[in-house]
Amino acid sequence: MRFRLFLLGIEKVSSSKINKMEWDVLNLKIKDWLEAMKISMRTLFTGERILCDFIFSSSDSIRESCFSEITKAGAVLLFEFPEVVAKVKKSSPERIFRLLGMYTAISDNWPEIETIFSFESISAVRSQALNSIARLNESVRLLLLDFESMIQKDSSKTIVPGGGIHPLTIYSMNYLTALADYGNILTDIISDWPPPAKSSLPEFSFYSPVSNESPAAPISDRISRLILILLCKLDSKAKYYKDIAISYLFLANNLQYIISRIHKSNLHSLLSKDWITKHEVKVNRLATSYERFAWGNVLASLPTNPTAPMKPAEAKECFRKFSISFEDAYWKQISCVVPNSMLRDQIKVSIGRKLVAVYQNFFDSHKSTIGDQKSITLFVRFYPEDVGNYLSDLFIRTLTSSGGSSPSSSS
Repeated sequence: MRFRLFLLGIEKVSSSKINKMEWDVLNLKIKDWLEAMKISMRTLFTGERILCDFIFSSSDSIRESCFSEITKAGAVLLFEFPEVVAKVKKSSPERIFRLLGMYTAISDNWPEIETIFSFESISAVRSQALNSIARLNESVRLLLLDFESMIQKDSSKTIVPGGGIHPLTIYSMNYLTALADYGNILTDIISDWPPPAKSSLPEFSFYSPVSNESPAAPISDRISRLILILLCKLDSKAKYYKDIAISYLFLANNLQYIISRIHKSNLHSLLSKDWITKHEVKVNRLATSYERFAWGNVLASLPTNPTAPMKPAEAKECFRKFSISFEDAYWKQISCVVPNSMLRDQIKVSIGRKLVAVYQNFFDSHKSTIGDQKSITLFVRFYPEDVGNYLSDLFIRTLTSSGGSSPSSSS
């Protein structure tokens, strides 16, 4: 049996040798082990047990001793490998997926392991399988803590142009969506894992969970905690933007990206609908804050009542202030991006509804106040349709095409 397992790539490997292996080499060995596990459980061990039960059906003791003699050493060797791998001292968070793969292989085959190796003389096989499960369990938990620590310790001060999606967000959500594919296994691993102290959570009220929520399942609690830590780290990175409006857009973009990835993956089944809905509301709040800081001065340049009677000098001054503030806001925001099409349209429609409609009323009420067509040409730099056209051009520019025409020059 050991020879047949050797042909499948299974051999005795010490912890010291595993620790010295390059990840690529170890990764191949894990792949070989996963394949050997399938073949062994489906054919080798199952076939030997059936054969021994049939040939020595008249003697329980001979049947047991024969099967034990043939399979015990090889089976122990097979089930020992995951435990040795799980003991690797230097391990990056990404290696968790290989450990989860081995955990799944043993866990899914546990009923068959108990049945095939039911004899007392080969209880060491069952014990070794359980030892590997326990060690893998421990290592997976440690790697989850390493992933959490990696997010918290990320010290990059790189500013993503235009308030786009931060690389940490992409990496973290790739990691979490891949983890979600092992939802059932993670549920087993985390079920009896004591939750971290609430005092260890980042203190940032905007993203903090609501205290009166009903207790979540351990897996949901752990995933939502990791996302909370990511969001708080992103909040600290948003402060590197000099323009506070873009910092809010950055947060809205990244939270929207997180929610989109949740909807498109198995994460949506691990997080409650209530959690997702509340964070969608937070995206809207962040987008509203962006609008207020980016376009508030433009709206403030127009009178509260845009149709109220006005002297010519007052109307000219309002048109002048509007032109200056709109062009200033436009040039600050033209390089911004909103990758999500739904959020992009939502922000554009919201700005347009507030700004274009008010300016249209003001324009219609006071263009004749400032004088003839020559005066209008002199003092009115933007017609309402111009404002709408410029707003429609926002949030879609890339770094290579952000040099758009000036509102004043094209008007």
